[in-house]
Amino acid sequence: MILQALYDYYQRKAADHESNIAPEGFEWKEISFVIVIDRDGKFMALEDTREVDGKKKRAKPFLVPKSIGRSGSNSWMTSFLLWDHYGYVLGYPKSDTPKDKVMAMNQLSAFKKKIELLPDDLKKDEGVSAILLFYEKNQHNKVKESEKWSECSKIIGCNLSFRLDGEYYLIPCQEKVRLYVESQVDKDTDSIKGICLITGLEESIARTHSDTPINKDSKKLISFQKNSGYDSYGKEQAYNAQISKSAEFAYTTALNVLLKSSKNKVQIRDATTLFWAQKPAVFEDLFPSFFALPPKDDPDVDVRAVKALYDGIFTGHNSNDLQTKFYVLGLAPNSARISVRFWHEGTIREFGEKIRQHFDDFEIIRSPKDTGHYALFWILSAMALKNEVENVPPSLSGQIVQAVLSGSLYPAAMLQQTIRRTRATQNVTRVQAGILKAYLNRYYRIHLTKEKEITVALDTTNNNPGYRLGRLFAVLEKIQEEANPGINTTIRDRFYGAASSSPTTVFPQLLKLKNHHLGKLKNAGRKVNFEKLLIEIFDGIKPEIPSHFAMEDQARFAIGYYHQRKDLF
Repeated sequence: MILQALYDYYQRKAADHESNIAPEGFEWKEISFVIVIDRDGKFMALEDTREVDGKKKRAKPFLVPKSIGRSGSNSWMTSFLLWDHYGYVLGYPKSDTPKDKVMAMNQLSAFKKKIELLPDDLKKDEGVSAILLFYEKNQHNKVKESEKWSECSKIIGCNLSFRLDGEYYLIPCQEKVRLYVESQVDKDTDSIKGICLITGLEESIARTHSDTPINKDSKKLISFQKNSGYDSYGKEQAYNAQISKSAEFAYTTALNVLLKSSKNKVQIRDATTLFWAQKPAVFEDLFPSFFALPPKDDPDVDVRAVKALYDGIFTGHNSNDLQTKFYVLGLAPNSARISVRFWHEGTIREFGEKIRQHFDDFEIIRSPKDTGHYALFWILSAMALKNEVENVPPSLSGQIVQAVLSGSLYPAAMLQQTIRRTRATQNVTRVQAGILKAYLNRYYRIHLTKEKEITVALDTTNNNPGYRLGRLFAVLEKIQEEANPGINTTIRDRFYGAASSSPTTVFPQLLKLKNHHLGKLKNAGRKVNFEKLLIEIFDGIKPEIPSHFAMEDQARFAIGYYHQRKDLF
């Protein structure tokens, strides 16, 4: 299902001439430096293609013949056509050890041999001919004398290619080279044919699958180990799970396009979430704002996305997209292979309803100036030490996205992390209260419990002991604040953690303090109002204050405290 959806995405992009997706046999590759030569093969200059992107320099991508997988002791024999890293193009070793120097010379030999074995008519092309002359005249040694070579050599595995002086395109992008590469697609006479699992056609089967890296270690979505124990009926490695070369190219190219996209990817911690629609749709533009950190120059983009989700996506012209298929793929690193954390497919309507339910669950009363950020980044931040997402367990973001998209239970770790933070900081923020409300209400709904669902604002009919004592704690704090104007430290700063977990150890003392604080109030009417409120809260606490609260009741305490504070203000 995943591969089929990626294959279809490639076909969608290939049909759009403005998408610039690589045609079969090619790929977009970042080439950091370009060797400029004249038509006689003479070295002219070394050009740096990198441009400043934020704090880093980023190489310019070029459409070049597709790279080939390299593995095993003889991997040096496999070079790319007319581009590669400096070991192949210039014989430059990655270190000064004798072993690496020999390897670099072997790589250079393999690179030159691949060009020399090209058809005679292609070798007559002025660009390819110039490259052959470049090596015949040992001009590759001149490159290392360039003033820009020191920058190039600093980049580990720096990619290089060639351009004729006075020309705009790289030599691998020239028309004759392009036509040759296209003609070689699926021309491997030694390849095994079979029924492709994606296309259903009898085609040449891919022996290995290309890299689709999500980090430096996890590079392949599909890979096969020799003598793995999964071979059957005499079929080894990829021949035991037949995917044609053309389908393999399509799905890996589509996956790499999505991984490099800023529009179709959300990256939080080690979790990579990719998404795309069967055809262009407004929802595809809104989706990342529900999860990612808003850009600094547009901090309210998530607020607008949520508003559009409620106000626009199910009405007007956007409603035409509701039956469009939508896909979400969650990936995570896992040694050399990429781990699939989750996969969801459905219509835009189905995804929209699930996400809207998620925001309904999280909605809680807030001040008029609070615009209500509930993107996943802010949720994780509210659970993290120092509000830094890096301090949240790596798998938690993927588990929350899974719950949002499937409508299933939120992970218990979401509740536990939030309770730990409220106890550590002795406070409850709006986002934290929303997290606890969402977790509990979804739990009640899915398990069909008799527990009363928590409302958006204060609920005076909620008699849960945790909720009631949270309210009581908020009132006692407010009494103390009004009795001591300008006070720096309240009972919350000293007793919140104990009150929310072991209430009998704290509340008797706080209730004694309450009498002292009420006596200091100068406004008699205010004093009467507080006493009435205390009586109303106490009437719901039966038969007595509990000695301990489980995690769920600690959550209700936090929400009761938050609700009552908002109501008092």
